[in-house]
Formats: sequence, C-alpha cells, structure tokens
Amino acid sequence: MEGSRVDGGSVLAVPRLRNGQARSLRWLTPVMVVTDVLGVNLAFYLSYYLRYQVEWPTPVEEVFYAPYRYYFPIGLILSAVLLVTFRMEGLYSSKPGETWLDEFYHVVNATTTGIVAALVFYFVYRPNIYSRLVFIYATVLIVIILSFNRWVKDLVLGYLRRRGIGISRVVLVGAGEVGRAVMRNIVAHPELGYQIVGFVDDDPEVGNSSLGRIPGLGPVSGLSKIVSSGNVDEVVVALPWSQHREAMAVIDECQRNGLRALVVPDLFQMSLSRVQVQDLDGIPLLGLSERSMSGVDRVIKRLVDIIGATFGLLVLALLYVPIAIAIKLDSPGPVLYTQERVGRGGKRFGIYKFRSMRQDADAMLPELQAQNEYDGPLFKMRDDPRCTRVGRILRRFSLDEWPQFINVMKGDLSLVGPRPNRPSEVANYKPWHRRRLDVSPGMSGLWQVSGRSDVPFDEMVLLDIYYIENWSLLLDLKIVLRTIPLLLFGRGAY
Repeated sequence: MEGSRVDGGSVLAVPRLRNGQARSLRWLTPVMVVTDVLGVNLAFYLSYYLRYQVEWPTPVEEVFYAPYRYYFPIGLILSAVLLVTFRMEGLYSSKPGETWLDEFYHVVNATTTGIVAALVFYFVYRPNIYSRLVFIYATVLIVIILSFNRWVKDLVLGYLRRRGIGISRVVLVGAGEVGRAVMRNIVAHPELGYQIVGFVDDDPEVGNSSLGRIPGLGPVSGLSKIVSSGNVDEVVVALPWSQHREAMAVIDECQRNGLRALVVPDLFQMSLSRVQVQDLDGIPLLGLSERSMSGVDRVIKRLVDIIGATFGLLVLALLYVPIAIAIKLDSPGPVLYTQERVGRGGKRFGIYKFRSMRQDADAMLPELQAQNEYDGPLFKMRDDPRCTRVGRILRRFSLDEWPQFINVMKGDLSLVGPRPNRPSEVANYKPWHRRRLDVSPGMSGLWQVSGRSDVPFDEMVLLDIYYIENWSLLLDLKIVLRTIPLLLFGRGAY
C-alpha cells in the first residue's frame, strides 16, 4: 500500500504495513494470480462447451467443428495476455478506498482489452477455425468468474481483519483538524485494514477524551511509552505547522523504537480536502482546488434526488396502504409523524416518518435521558419503551423512513447525505461538528452503511465530513448500493 495518496482532492499520508504485518498478506497477490489463471481457462472451456456441445444459439455445422485441443493453447495464451492487462489495470495492487465495484470496472476494462487483442491475432492467423462466439462468451464468463473471485477475496480479507490479521495499528499524534482528516479517511475505509489505536494531543481537554471509539491516550510526551509497548505498527504525525519542532521530536522517538513515522502536511492550516498536487519534472507543486461540491454539482445531485425520489414513491406506493393500516390497528394516533430537523445551513424543516412510537413519545423523552445508550447529543435506546409493536418492525427495516421521499421531492433532504438531527441535538454541536451542515442531510449516508446506530456520534461526523469533502455521483451510487442489504437484513437499526 502506498505511503500517500490523493483522494478526492485531499493529500493524506496513509501508513504502510510494517514488514511483519505485510508478510501476513503477501500470499494474496500470488493466490489471486493463480485463481485468475484458473478462472480464465474455466471460462474459456465453458465458452467452448456452450458453443460446440450445447450448440447455442444455433447448431454447429460439421465442417466448422473444432475439438477443444485447438482451443486449449488459446486459453493459455489468453491467460498470459490477460495477466498483463490485469496488471496494467492495477488489479494486483491495493488502492486506498477501492471497492468491489471499482475492481469490477477494472476487470471489465482489462478483459475487454485482452479479448480484443486475442481476436485480432487469431482471426488474422486462422480465421476459418475459431468461433467468434466462443470469444464473446468468454468475455462475459471471465468477467463473472473473476469478479466473483474478488468478491470472495473481500470476504476473506474482512474475516481475517476482524481477527487482527493484516491489520496495521496506528497511533495519531495530534487530534486537531489535520488529525481528524486522517481519522475520517481511515474510518471511511475500514476495508484498508487500518486500526486507529488512539491519539495523543497536548490539549488536556482533547488528549484525555475520545472521538467516537477512538480513545485519547494523553499528551504527546506519553508517546514513548505507547510505542514501546509493542502494540503499535505505525505513527502518523498530524500536528499543526506551528509545532514543527514537536513533530521532529516525535519522528526521532519513532526511529529509536524502530517505527516508521509519517507526517501529514498541515500546509499552513489549509483544508486538506482542497489541496491538489501537481508534478513539475519531479518537483511537487501544491495548489488549492475548488470546493468539492460546486453549484453545478448541486444541480446534478438535485436532479438525481428528484428522479430517485419519484421512483421510490412509485415503487413503494402499494406498500404504504398496508403499513398505514397496521399502524392504525396497532395503536391510536396518526399514521404519519412530523418531527422538526435541521437541514443545510441550519434551516429547519419537518421530516415525515411513519409513526413508530406512542403519541406521547416526545413527552416521555426527558424521563428516559438517563438511559441513553448513545454518545454525543443524540438519544437512542435498543429497547425504547415508547416504540409500538408495529413500530419496532418498521424501525428494524427502516420502513418508517419511506415517507421521507416526500422530503427529498421538496428539497429538504437528499437521497444521500449526513444524518438530519434535531435542533436540540444541533445546539450541543462542537464547532467542528457544524461542518456537516454545509450540505443537505440525506435518507442514507456513510454513517448508515458503516454501522448505523452502532457508530458513535463523533465517528458519524467524521464520516459526514469525509463525504462532503469527497462527494461524487459515484460515491452516492456506492452508498445507495451498500444501503440496500442493510435495509433487507436490518443490521445496526434500532
């Protein structure tokens, strides 16, 4: 993994795995090469079988029949060609933030390139023997099989990392804006295998607190004891520019302990999300880009929201009636519930939901505050006594949120964005929390696909800010696709 990356306009030093950690995953590339070669040849044989044995879509005339021994060498040569195109496409090197959808795109691109090259060669050499349909079938089957291989790889890596294999344990030095930029990038990409052990900061209020599940480990002076414990693989220095001497002292301390220290440039307090790096014959040039979501971007996002909300309302319309009947039969009160939330720029609006609680739920809230199971300004309980029987089912599968498509149509919400909070919750925001109000809140977001109610509030804000700084239509699409299985299985909802 690279020691630095440019992601969505931000320059971020990402720690590399130490030798001991890296060796635990060195088997991955050769295993993927072997499975790819086997997958290509399996796909090529299935393509031959489909054309010459099944004879789909039309029978093969006897004069054009060719035994598989004619095709076998082609499969081997095609494997070699595809390995080259796969490597050129970067399929055997890890990229920060890359998902299965990204790998699927690379597989399609590399396979198409390799197949075209094979077609040009073989149909110039022996045009009357080889069936073009075999190569067409092979293209589709190779993409399916190799994409399946990468899906299995992601499952295996997730399984291993949950058990601490291939994990790089990181300590952050500094928890200011620069440090939080590192945190939100790592938190937003758990698939990279980085685990933040904690952070140190000389501000007593910060260094002795925590950000979500990331604990404060005290002042910077205590770093020596932390790194000597043997529980740290990398140290990322994210101190302000004014603390240059302290940063150098940290680097020296890491070198004495045999650790690699990486420094995130503060760049004179400039927002990392707006930094662009250009190369002038080996000389790095730093500049500022426009903010990630321009006026044109907002127009495009709004059009997508309108189309998506219209589709959602039409598709789910038949289910609204039985849900409404179930709510009415279960408990007294209205079917729809309107609650005040805070949107973009602090603007307040009424959010629509199917009622999942008793009518006097808001009046009961002060009595339940002591039983809050969530940190920060939010209130959540796994077994909230205010929920009705039908309401528990609705909340489990997020059915209560379906009327929010109306809010999307009105422009109060977006399909994807930060979670909309109540005014009382926003009133308790820390200054850096308010950055999440820069965009419209969403029905889903990184906070939801990263654990929903199980994500602590500070981590939720880190994810929201990461989303704001790295927004793209592709990122929205990834979040929507990752939301679907969460809704079907109800993970992390209560």
